[in-house]
Amino acid sequence: MINQELLAPKSIAVIGGSNNIHKPGGAMVRNILQGDYQGTLRIVNPKEDEVQGIKVFHDVRELPPTELAVLVIPAKLCPDAVDILAKEKDTKAFIIISAGFGEETKAGAEMEQRILDTCEQYGAALIGPNCIGLLNRNHHSVFTQPIPKLHPKGVDFVSGSGATAVFILESAVIKGLQFNSVWSIGNGKQIGIEDVLQYMDEHFNPDTDSHVKLLYIENISNPDKLLFHASSLIRKGCRIAAIKAGSSESGSRAASSHTGAIASSDSAVEALFRKAGIVRCHSREELTTVGCIFTLPPLTGRRFAIVTHAGGPGVMLTDALSKGGLIVPKLEGDAAEELKTKLFPGSSVANPIDILATGTPEQLGLTIDYCEKRFEDIDAIAVIYGTPGLTTLYQAYEVLHQKILECKKPIFPILPSLHTAGPEVAEFLAKGHVNFSDEVTLATALSQIMQTPPPAPPEVQLFGVDIPKIREIISRISSTPSSPSTTSSTSFYLPPDTVREILSCAGIPIVPEKVSSSKDELIAFAQKVGYPVVAKVVGPVHKSDVGGVTLNIRTPEHLALEFDRMMKIQDATAVMVQKMLKGTELFIGAKYEERFGHVVLCGLGGIFVEVLKDVQSGLAPLSAAEAYSMIHSLKGYKIIKGTRGQKGINEQKYAEIIVRLSTLLRFATEIKEMDINPLLADEQDVVAVDARILIEK
Repeated sequence: MINQELLAPKSIAVIGGSNNIHKPGGAMVRNILQGDYQGTLRIVNPKEDEVQGIKVFHDVRELPPTELAVLVIPAKLCPDAVDILAKEKDTKAFIIISAGFGEETKAGAEMEQRILDTCEQYGAALIGPNCIGLLNRNHHSVFTQPIPKLHPKGVDFVSGSGATAVFILESAVIKGLQFNSVWSIGNGKQIGIEDVLQYMDEHFNPDTDSHVKLLYIENISNPDKLLFHASSLIRKGCRIAAIKAGSSESGSRAASSHTGAIASSDSAVEALFRKAGIVRCHSREELTTVGCIFTLPPLTGRRFAIVTHAGGPGVMLTDALSKGGLIVPKLEGDAAEELKTKLFPGSSVANPIDILATGTPEQLGLTIDYCEKRFEDIDAIAVIYGTPGLTTLYQAYEVLHQKILECKKPIFPILPSLHTAGPEVAEFLAKGHVNFSDEVTLATALSQIMQTPPPAPPEVQLFGVDIPKIREIISRISSTPSSPSTTSSTSFYLPPDTVREILSCAGIPIVPEKVSSSKDELIAFAQKVGYPVVAKVVGPVHKSDVGGVTLNIRTPEHLALEFDRMMKIQDATAVMVQKMLKGTELFIGAKYEERFGHVVLCGLGGIFVEVLKDVQSGLAPLSAAEAYSMIHSLKGYKIIKGTRGQKGINEQKYAEIIVRLSTLLRFATEIKEMDINPLLADEQDVVAVDARILIEK
């Protein structure tokens, strides 16, 4: 529970404050004092009489009532101190800096639980333990440096790691990124990252609150809560970027399906972020760069003009933007020729616009004006301007400052000379600007932002999926495996007829097929649907590995021979015969991730999924817009769209099947893994050819 005593306390007691500013207790007092705290600051230290000019209390029992207590004492002393403060001093907020709790030992976890129980009993807020503290415009209750510049429209930053928070702040400060608040939640015993987002969402004031949130997450304890409040904030006009660390490990078990081999906890995170509209970052530099971009006017298009006096960085930025799906259009025509006449001989206006190392601040300003007013096919301007050390840059950066204020198109300053022109860059930042010192990092961050879809609608799109029938089928399934999984005695693959029944209830088209242990039945079926047909063994999980698939069977005699051969394969129980279809192979899969729900994967089939793993993930249930976004994000999307004379597929039907499958999974949590591979697609239809469903009961 977050309360006003935590956010804006009228009194703060630092338990363990000291004169040694090289230790947490002393640094905490120093930062609060230097932060111009307007309330009453009290210190508790049994060994000192005065700490940094403040008279000291020797015991917490001596304190008068205090709204916020910051504990910087050994872990073993914290539970008793919290008890006294909550019961006797009416303390309603606690920040526990101390480590040595649940992150280390069982005894530490018990102490942590005792503290939580006390806070819950007396209605107190708890940050930590094992954190660096809380920093906002009311009080600087952190023991670390740097203290960033604070501004109402600065960034709200929430971190699950104290040390990482410090390193991210270091990265942000040198870019000029300003902050509104910094939350270090530590162990998050009461208040986790999801709870901070909930408070920000439920109390959001668009006129006074920050519209940018940056997150460093190590553990997502409540994905639904994170999804709900992050997407809600984004719909209210906020922009959110996050790092999720520690999600690269797949499960410990050996995967028996394509989906199981590809999907992981990281896929679930990726899907959650996409659904919420969170820009995913993978490094401190990327996160702070995205944060800086969020402080600028939003991009309205993908077309960039690059203004530089250094050819190489301009080329590298062009390459990086183009690789990320952004555009650096060639500038030509009367306006381009006119600009060229006003620059020094040898300058280039093709884009990048190279004004040469000898280009003047006046020429810089003129070039920006042309990009703003004369080049209509430009949406944003990147300015790369450093120094070889021959001149100062105050005048050039003053021009850049004025143009950022004047121009409607966003300007991205790339000032790389942090050492040689340190004072000039510092003065530029002091005027409230940000700096992207590396052009490729900027391009990567821009690409990530542009590729992040808006939050998905929360409604489940049923699309005529027969939920009652699906539940009836799932309920009647016996827990006796017909095709046992190697993973667990309670996990097993459903027989083909049941898989077919479930897909039919979801409205997913299925290729005509017949499963039988009778040769004559299968030959009669083949005659009915027409040759050529495909024969597949039923029983073994990996059919191709045991020679259990034969294509292009054109005669009854050939079918009879293949039936006899396949029935001799180990574990074979029957043979499936299908009408042979042609088309582009597609893949859809799903895997259930604990707490997250079903992660749905889509991509091209065949080598694309097996070797290249060109897949996109989404979190069930999916909307039509989410499905289209997943399809369009595939590296092989050009094949789906149609390329080099090859016709494309019916994209609408592919998206519809993805949505239908996700709806099915929303109401069938017993399904732990699922593959539909391949689906065969052409301009008219998308049809499921083979599917496997792993169920757990």
